[in-house]
Amino acid sequence: MFNLTRTQQYLLLGLAAILIVGASFVYWHQVVPARQRVVIEPPPGTKLIDAGSGTMLSEETEPEPKEIIIHVAGAVVKSGVYHLPEGSRVIDAITAAGGAAAEADLDAINLAQPLIDGQKVWVPKAGDQLVGETNSASGAAGGNGKVNINTGDLTQLQTLNGIGPSLAQRIIDYRTNNGPFRQIEDIKNVSGIGTKRFEQLKDYITVY
Repeated sequence: MFNLTRTQQYLLLGLAAILIVGASFVYWHQVVPARQRVVIEPPPGTKLIDAGSGTMLSEETEPEPKEIIIHVAGAVVKSGVYHLPEGSRVIDAITAAGGAAAEADLDAINLAQPLIDGQKVWVPKAGDQLVGETNSASGAAGGNGKVNINTGDLTQLQTLNGIGPSLAQRIIDYRTNNGPFRQIEDIKNVSGIGTKRFEQLKDYITVY
């Protein structure tokens, strides 16, 4: 049995080596479970940034909400100065002041009017005369007789020299689409109101 020629011995050793390699292959690919790929999800609030050769994680920071400061007075539970989120309405200002007092006449003001920074909201009592009051919530003229272009309605705006129904509506449409006027000069952004017409209006209009 062991009287093998040198060639036969080499062949036998080669066959044994092939069997060992084959058995190892079967063992590692069938007996031992294949390693599973692990996918690590980035934590919430992060985003992937491609940094050339690799990928980095970067934390996304939410922008801090802007706020406005307004003064609420008149027929409210607690008048005072309040901080509110940008985009708040008159009704939000009244709520911040503890709500309307029992004698408040809420139908006299526009509860849906957007607020601007530095604005004063006056809540009238039933029977109060709004003409001559600095009432930024009602849209009435201020105590100086000027028309507030942020709150004036179609009729009030037409009391201005050279402002007819069409132009008054454009003023209302502009502030509705773009937000309240920050300064009286902003009215020149309304189509049809140029520098010449503004010079005629500037002494009769106001914003607050």
